[in-house]
Amino acid sequence: MNLSIATIVIIGANVLASIKGFNDFSFFERYKFNIGAINRGEKIRTITSGFLHVDISHLLFNMLTLYFFAPIVVQYFGDVKFIIIYFVSLLAGSLLSLSFHKNEPSYSAVGASGAVTGVLYAAILLQPEMRLAFFFIPIPIPAYLFGIGYLLYSIYGMKARIGNIGHTAHFGGAIGGYVMTLLMMPSLLAQETLMVFLLAIPIVILFILEKTGKI
Repeated sequence: MNLSIATIVIIGANVLASIKGFNDFSFFERYKFNIGAINRGEKIRTITSGFLHVDISHLLFNMLTLYFFAPIVVQYFGDVKFIIIYFVSLLAGSLLSLSFHKNEPSYSAVGASGAVTGVLYAAILLQPEMRLAFFFIPIPIPAYLFGIGYLLYSIYGMKARIGNIGHTAHFGGAIGGYVMTLLMMPSLLAQETLMVFLLAIPIVILFILEKTGKI
């Protein structure tokens, strides 16, 4: 698979920053996502935290996901728009996390998951009928079913506080990827109306749950 320059640069930046963080605790602490620090004015953490990871497996999983789905987005939009989608998704994940955890000053997180999920959701919106298979799902399933299921699970994870996983960042990233893809290719609203509607369902559910105070 041929990777674009933009994809290679982003993967390289993640690898270099993460390795630095693995070996330099003060660097990791200075740039990770932390509610208290961000509220004190360290807004840069909303971006820098997206290039840090807790360990090699965390980094590898995110970069492999990016490796497989970034080319789809680049194919449709080119490098510049791909980078915009990546960073908007990263920031959207951080902002949603900031909104949901604003009263938890000790809440911290790292990882490219928000940005990567945004790229994944953009790719699904562009090619909803592509088939995805995973080691825990041996039978290929339509991408749009995976996307919907993933976000519904993220809602459940946010509500139940499952594991040490940034479900909120994942969801925010997906929203960023979804919105930016439609802004960049509004023809999808006419060409893939049903898929645009179906992929929006988890976003609407989250909005309703938040407004009714159930999450």
